[in-house]
Amino acid sequence: MGTSRTDAGLAVGFVLLWSSGFIGATMGTALVSSATLLAWRFAAVTALLGLWWLTFRRRRIPLRELGVHGLLGLLTQVGYLSGVVWSAELGVPAGTAALIAALQPIVAAALSGPLLGEHTSATQWLGLVLGLGGVALVVSGDLAGSAPALAYTLPLLAMLSLVAGTFAQRRLPSALPLPESLLIQAALSTLVFLPVAVFTGDVAPPMSGDFWFAITWLVVLSTFGGYGFYWAVARRGSVRRVSTLLYLTPPTTMLAALLMFGEPVTVEGLAGLVVCFGAVLLALRSPRELSASRATMEPCTATPTTANPGPPNPSACASATSSAPPANWPPRDHARPRPRSWRTSWAARKRASSRPRSRS
Repeated sequence: MGTSRTDAGLAVGFVLLWSSGFIGATMGTALVSSATLLAWRFAAVTALLGLWWLTFRRRRIPLRELGVHGLLGLLTQVGYLSGVVWSAELGVPAGTAALIAALQPIVAAALSGPLLGEHTSATQWLGLVLGLGGVALVVSGDLAGSAPALAYTLPLLAMLSLVAGTFAQRRLPSALPLPESLLIQAALSTLVFLPVAVFTGDVAPPMSGDFWFAITWLVVLSTFGGYGFYWAVARRGSVRRVSTLLYLTPPTTMLAALLMFGEPVTVEGLAGLVVCFGAVLLALRSPRELSASRATMEPCTATPTTANPGPPNPSACASATSSAPPANWPPRDHARPRPRSWRTSWAARKRASSRPRSRS
């Protein structure tokens, strides 16, 4: 009984904390640009992990590990989060971004055949097609909002960047423990986002409680909480269990966005969730058909061994197919005055989206 309660508690914690990243992105980008938000988020993570490393570890990290986790940080942190957070800045609903990002296990399983030479079943391909159809159904219901149509490609590119990081980690295995690998990735992400924020003239954070609440939310809940619960669930369960729980994050995010921001849950959105859930059942319905996905994600959940005494490697499963953001990243519209709180900013955004748009 105790074990089942623990597993249930870990599952609930994982779904809630993994979903918190999309909510935090919406809160933060209502106050500052995506580059500023990410720069300060990773600066805080780097400072906390750096203090831990100086206090308790202080051991040399091999040059190869620095290179491996630098590359993986570009894909699983910079590429993934820049797409998710920038889309939030442009007005993409948090639930929609979460749904697109949640396609990662199916895409990784389907692509493991042509990229890694592993078996990909017809059922997995059908699941991928149905999942993409479900996302298209959700996006079609959101196009009447304030976000431009191209903004919906950003979560897709972010998800593909995470998939690329998964395959890169498969080719570049590492025995570095979780805290140190995350420290390397966070430090590199800070070095990427901080100059971008300086270049755009938007690096100084607002001296408001709402901004630092958003940063604390992202650091404590999304980074440390999301990672921690992911590995706890993975070590006690299986890849199939983690993948299935990942698909509970879109409805959780949609509900949280409804309660916090008033984002409506449309009929198209509900239908898209049902279609995507059916796609998951197809892709993960049997152990044989799970083999490609399991092989792709295995480094994320490998338990410690004598050769690898540390915790599971996080690189392929961090919370654009290229490692760099688009050339016009971030948006240059930084002259607009920043609102005093994310609540008033979100209300203004909703009022703007409700106005009829002129047709050219």
